[in-house]
Amino acid sequence: MDVREKLNILSAAAKYDVSCTSSGSRRSAPPRGLGDACPAGICHTWSSDGRCVSLLKILLSNACKYDCAYCANRRSNDIPRATFTPKEVIDLTLEFYRRNYIEGLFLSSAVVGSPDTTMERLVRVAKELRRVHRFGGYIHLKSIPGASEALLHEAGLYADRTSVNIEVPSERSLTYLAPEKNYASVYAPMNYFAERKIEYSAGRIGRYTPNFLPAGQSTQMIVGASGESDLQILTLSAGFYKQQRLKRVYFSGYVPVNADKRLPALTTKPPLVREHRLYQADWLMRFYKFDYDEILDAKHPNLDLNLDPKAGWALRHPEFFPVDLQTADYEMILRVPGIGVKSAQLIVSSRRYCKIRLETLKKMGVVLKRAKYFIYHPDIPAGVRQFYPEMIRPLLLAPAKSQQLDLFNPPTTLALPSPTLAPAATTGPQLLAVG
Repeated sequence: MDVREKLNILSAAAKYDVSCTSSGSRRSAPPRGLGDACPAGICHTWSSDGRCVSLLKILLSNACKYDCAYCANRRSNDIPRATFTPKEVIDLTLEFYRRNYIEGLFLSSAVVGSPDTTMERLVRVAKELRRVHRFGGYIHLKSIPGASEALLHEAGLYADRTSVNIEVPSERSLTYLAPEKNYASVYAPMNYFAERKIEYSAGRIGRYTPNFLPAGQSTQMIVGASGESDLQILTLSAGFYKQQRLKRVYFSGYVPVNADKRLPALTTKPPLVREHRLYQADWLMRFYKFDYDEILDAKHPNLDLNLDPKAGWALRHPEFFPVDLQTADYEMILRVPGIGVKSAQLIVSSRRYCKIRLETLKKMGVVLKRAKYFIYHPDIPAGVRQFYPEMIRPLLLAPAKSQQLDLFNPPTTLALPSPTLAPAATTGPQLLAVG
């Protein structure tokens, strides 16, 4: 099998991993070296199916020893298998970079042989790129659960970011769907990297202090393959941010690829709206100072698919509104639907010099058609503030999109009135079908 054929197989196999969207680290090209990394992110190109990719995103191998029910590369699937050598991955990375196709490498792998064997090959790619070819571009390495700490340490020295996928949001489901895996082996590399990051960043950072994992670590979990609630998912995510100090938690709506009685049917559509709402809730936790148990609780364990989580919280807590933008704290302004982080900062900085007018709010980027129900402003009719949450909710919902009729769909046939019941009504032309 030649390299092109391997590339076709292993790049297609990597498309289910979504945790590779930004760099977050800065590195200039070393003397007589190649490439650099920028903290502003590396999302500049899109693949043919709409994914934003500017990395060479591949698997080292898809010949997996595990048989996880949800995975397209599981052992029992009859699919083409391929494995790169480390040299082939290195050559591809350098040649693609020189042609300006990519800005970095995202390298994951199925577990081939043992976790240490697989991790050693992944580390060898990053190590040779950095030390032999003086490659300064972005490298994201997948960490293999069960790998030794020595190999994890080397990965942290040569990669910008690493990730270990938690797979599914509870250990019970993981044991059910992937009996050969467990949470302990997933948490071990996360905890190791978090502890080393703290050690290297403590005290004075000298010239020779290693730049250990400058872009941190991330993880990904599949949503919809098992029965966990959104509250369980957000609780787990909040723990990762607080304890393992992860940079990002990615959510991947389950795409049915295997016929397995433990999974939803193959005809089940990926829960894309739910995935979107989870990302919105994650955004609230990271940038809007929400705690996970404010967004959801035992009475409301799942996100409202028709309403964004911030508006949902506001409607459940009318006691906090309306908010007077002239006097309210920054944290409270952030919680008003229709006001983002940048708009809230502009409101706080500008209100010291003048009264804030509605026209000014629009220029600041405030979405007034949402915010007007939750703020106090003399120019907003007093009657708007008398609305109950039940009255506001339909006003916040996006109008239903009209659907284009399909030419090939069978026409909707209208029933003719019964001649025995309404003989006099058939005086005009009758509409029989809508195409």
